[in-house]
Amino acid sequence: ESLVHWPTQKMNLFQSVTSALDNTLASDPTAVIFGEDVAFGGVFRCTVGLRDKYGKDRVFNTPLCEQGIVGFGIGAAVAGATAIAEIQFADYIYPAFDQIVNEAAKYRYRSGNLFDCGNLTIRAPWGCVGHGSLYHSQSPEAFFAHCPGIKVVIPRSPVQAKGLLLACIADQNPCIFFEPKILYRAAVEQVPVEPYTIPLSQAEILQEGSDVTLVAWGTQIHVMREVANMAQEKLGVSCELIDLQTILPWDTETVCKSVVKTGRLLISHEAPITGGFAAEISSTVQEECFLNLEAPISRVCGYDTPFPHIFEPFYIPDKWKCFEAIKKMINY
Repeated sequence: ESLVHWPTQKMNLFQSVTSALDNTLASDPTAVIFGEDVAFGGVFRCTVGLRDKYGKDRVFNTPLCEQGIVGFGIGAAVAGATAIAEIQFADYIYPAFDQIVNEAAKYRYRSGNLFDCGNLTIRAPWGCVGHGSLYHSQSPEAFFAHCPGIKVVIPRSPVQAKGLLLACIADQNPCIFFEPKILYRAAVEQVPVEPYTIPLSQAEILQEGSDVTLVAWGTQIHVMREVANMAQEKLGVSCELIDLQTILPWDTETVCKSVVKTGRLLISHEAPITGGFAAEISSTVQEECFLNLEAPISRVCGYDTPFPHIFEPFYIPDKWKCFEAIKKMINY
């Protein structure tokens, strides 16, 4: 709401990411962007035009080595640079897992706050895309949610993407910023041209309701919006929709307050159900809101299989699966 009077421009999600990176390079002379193919604009065009504008010392390609990309980013951040690393797909972040979890997340702690790499931000395209199959569809946020010392953020739209990415870059902790790749060219919004931030670790209530709380993040928010409309039209059920936005550290207060009001909770994400972040939300809400619950908490997630190719429509937690879960909860 505070952005209403700012000059805006029509942008889709990848353009809003480019705008955030452009703002950062313009205002922070120490900022550098690096990763596979970022010099020509990256596979999703998120860094297009930035090397020409700011030079090859500030926007440059790296070897195809995720461990090296993040390791270099940690070193650059410790030395005082604002380091923005791109992992070409979230599915390929695993070679960098050791660097993120054992080095970046623990750097400040193990040095007793003498040194830190809080200026490091890692961007990665995330989630299903309709044809990505095993290695271009994964949602690995839950792996990192188990790791104190980093922040994990996932936006749902262009306005959120720019504000949250700039908040990650400004934050004094290493952040992982997952970008829903199916939304890169899907959603268009009026996005402020000037830099602005959206607070991390604050969920956003997108729709108020009284019967069921729906919690999601990234792409799944748009599915849940449809589900909320279906529930209202077909069942007369009023849904409260919450976009978590930050996975770690997550906003327990907003979610629990909502569940106290509605008595029912549905959490949905594309990642496999076992050990997915929905399980963490579910157990916390059960501990905090047990006597307020009218029905068991419901999780509608991906299956415990590798992400399929031709069977993707059956794998994803679509609106019909979520709608069935709401019916079950209401009739419990």
